[in-house]
Amino acid sequence: KKKITKVLTVEASGIAFATAVALELKVPMVFAKKHPSANVSGEQYFSPVYSFTHKTTYDIAVSKDYLTKDDCVLIADDFLANGNALKGLIDIVDQAGAKLVGCVAEVEKGFQGGGDELRRKGLQVESLAIVESMDKGKITFRKQ
Repeated sequence: KKKITKVLTVEASGIAFATAVALELKVPMVFAKKHPSANVSGEQYFSPVYSFTHKTTYDIAVSKDYLTKDDCVLIADDFLANGNALKGLIDIVDQAGAKLVGCVAEVEKGFQGGGDELRRKGLQVESLAIVESMDKGKITFRKQ
């Protein structure tokens, strides 16, 4: 089993959780940008991500300076719903030739199926809490 060398997330809401994970692991945190930026130069990895919340597709990007084939990457995000953000980040890890160690989420919306789909593909996906259902103000958590 390889040691995690980077934690990867998407801006902006994932940054706080990913930073906490990276600090605990004592490794750098890298975030994918959702929009072009003047302060990012050089070659980048890109992946399209559909946002269920905003009903739009955007390209996430990571500078090739920050992710290499020598990295072992843990993907972290605040919410895991349909899994589209994680799939985009996994694509970027693959483009870099890095090793994906697994994915971690603060809260998983189990009723949207993204985490279970990734698990069926053989990926290790861990969540601090999995919401199984939300019905008439009642939240039911999955027993883990």
